[in-house]
Amino acid sequence: MNKMKSLPGSRIGVLGKGGAGKSTLVAILAQALHRRGYDVCVIDADSTNFGLPQSLGMDSPPKTLLDLYGGMVFSGGVVTCPVDDPTPLADPEITIDELSRQYYAQNDAGIILMTAGKIGNHGPGAGCDGPIAKIARDLIVHNGNGELVTLIDFKAGFEDSARGVLTNLDWAIVVIDPTIASVEIASDMRAMIDQIKADVLPATAHLESPELVAVANKLYTDAKIKDVFFVMNKIPDQETEKYLREKLAQKDIDPIGSISEDSSIPAAWLKGTQIQAKNAFAEAQKIIEVLEEGTAVSS
Repeated sequence: MNKMKSLPGSRIGVLGKGGAGKSTLVAILAQALHRRGYDVCVIDADSTNFGLPQSLGMDSPPKTLLDLYGGMVFSGGVVTCPVDDPTPLADPEITIDELSRQYYAQNDAGIILMTAGKIGNHGPGAGCDGPIAKIARDLIVHNGNGELVTLIDFKAGFEDSARGVLTNLDWAIVVIDPTIASVEIASDMRAMIDQIKADVLPATAHLESPELVAVANKLYTDAKIKDVFFVMNKIPDQETEKYLREKLAQKDIDPIGSISEDSSIPAAWLKGTQIQAKNAFAEAQKIIEVLEEGTAVSS
């Protein structure tokens, strides 16, 4: 197999604590994957964060997929929370060529962006973003040129992982900044993925219907996730990197990448411009090589 083209069709989720730099890594990886010859789709599944379109060189976000699928149940729509109703999303496969242009944006390089949904405009009492997580969990995107590599930018913290979004990923990447909170979330995330791979069933005591319990269990027993990788971010100096690696080693975590602090990155987020960080792109190529190698081995 040609490892240079081993990732088409892969769904890669990026997770971690708030402020660790998940969206930054998504923007960098998307551009690095494109430079490596891949067709790329980014799904913005962070229900409250903004700025991802601009970081990819786009003017504005597209209309949300939550609108496409009929709105969230909490506002009278049809998309339910995966915790209350683990039933898969209806018609989860989308082909770009057949999709209305209002539901995706595309930059000059051809990278596609979709927005799963935002909760800020749904009114009081409709602040649960579970339906957005269900869209991110189930959505499969195709294009006319072959299979896309799909990068999913999840919300901060652990909540989406507990909603089952990991089950339909091929790979998870956890972003770790130099904080103890990041180290702990990384350790917890790996433990959860290890349990999913070992066919440990989800919590279902809250589900009264045996049918829904069966659906939830099947999502986990059929989970396709292969592994989780870890990337350090916002590293200011070698001393901090050494210390952080030591703390992660105590958790048996060996990062596959380390992105140094770069003043151009927060400046891009502030000004709403495309992220262009040379050193970070070089590190992203190393991360992609690890993903390609893992995909080739597991095929």
